[in-house]
Amino acid sequence: MRCEYNDGLRVDYSGSLRIRKGDEVNVFMKGDFIPSNIRGDLDKAARKNSCDDFRRIALAATDTVGRKVCIHE
Repeated sequence: MRCEYNDGLRVDYSGSLRIRKGDEVNVFMKGDFIPSNIRGDLDKAARKNSCDDFRRIALAATDTVGRKVCIHE
């Protein structure tokens, strides 16, 4: 599922999580490395097709791992 917002935030979750917002946010987490609580929330939001929930989860994820991170191995 992919959501784009008026402020430039983009969230893409298809097993892996990508969060982008211009030069200030660039997060990639491979599916196996997404914290379980965040992954559970992402799965629920995807089932509901809820971009509002994705935005909330993306903000929580960047608070947890930082605004620029690539976690793949």
